[in-house]
Amino acid sequence: MSITLIRPDDWHVHLRDNAMLHAVLPDTARRFARAIVMPNLKLPVRTTAEALSYRERILAARPMQSAFEPLMTLYLTDNTPIVEIERAKASGYVHAVKYYPAGATTHSDFGVTDIERCYDALAAMEALSLPLLVHGEVTDSAVDIFDREAVFIDRILQRIVARFPRLKIVLEHVTTRDGVEFVGAAPATIAATLTAHHLLLNRNAMFRGGLRPHAYCLPVLKRERHREALVAAAISGNPKFFLGTDSAPHARRTKEAACGCAGLYTAHAGIELYAEVFKEADALARLEGFASLHGPAFYGLAQNRARITLVEESWLVPPEIDLMPAGIADSLVPFRAGEYVGFRIAEAGA
Repeated sequence: MSITLIRPDDWHVHLRDNAMLHAVLPDTARRFARAIVMPNLKLPVRTTAEALSYRERILAARPMQSAFEPLMTLYLTDNTPIVEIERAKASGYVHAVKYYPAGATTHSDFGVTDIERCYDALAAMEALSLPLLVHGEVTDSAVDIFDREAVFIDRILQRIVARFPRLKIVLEHVTTRDGVEFVGAAPATIAATLTAHHLLLNRNAMFRGGLRPHAYCLPVLKRERHREALVAAAISGNPKFFLGTDSAPHARRTKEAACGCAGLYTAHAGIELYAEVFKEADALARLEGFASLHGPAFYGLAQNRARITLVEESWLVPPEIDLMPAGIADSLVPFRAGEYVGFRIAEAGA
């Protein structure tokens, strides 16, 4: 069996920089025409000039003859000035601003400590139709890690939506039934991305036969009832929900450590894994909407012209990806390392 789709986009990906960028970009560029690129580098992308410089480094790292287009973002801080929001919109290359609560995830130390400090920037974004992308977790140590998304919605996100009713907001990598229900009931200005790993795994995966660092991500995997709600949202046909891999590469030594990094690398099977989810749910006919149509419509961009064909045929994921060709003396352990993925790419447009 095969399925042909308008070539999809990835609305949430981490490409890193320098050597790691060169190592991982080909996987994303092979599958996706465009991607919203996260700005949480070690030195975050806080200005339009930094975003445009990063964009040039991504373009320089593209595989030969690839037409992959990076869609840039800015990293929101307590002090992001209105003029920077205006520069970002005027550039034509910055498509959103990312809100990380300080300390929420990888390289979020520069993030927002109090959302009210950002209200001037959010008002400018609302006026200019520049979307806000949200890592939806509180960082209050008194809140259980499995409840941080739901508490964020109650304490912070509902306030933002009420104060800025025309501001486009994407609740990224939704992990809970609470998040799905909030987005479903919210105005049309609110959308969400869903990762393949949150659709495929529940929190038991982190503890299967022992502690599994390569199943550790932020937000963390949740209970099975939450995973089921995510799948229902993905296959529903609701245009508020679309593909965002949150593929996040970390070298093996930084994952298999006393304090291992959060993130799963899924770009090597970035569309194939979603096809598995939709096939299992008997909803392959709706994959194109989720992967190729809903995201461009929300961002106000044209659909891609190229197409991609997936064939239902298993292939073995390597146990690790050698990073030495990119100049890193380490390896990367991909999602499903040493196991099979049920779909493969038969052909992809440029």
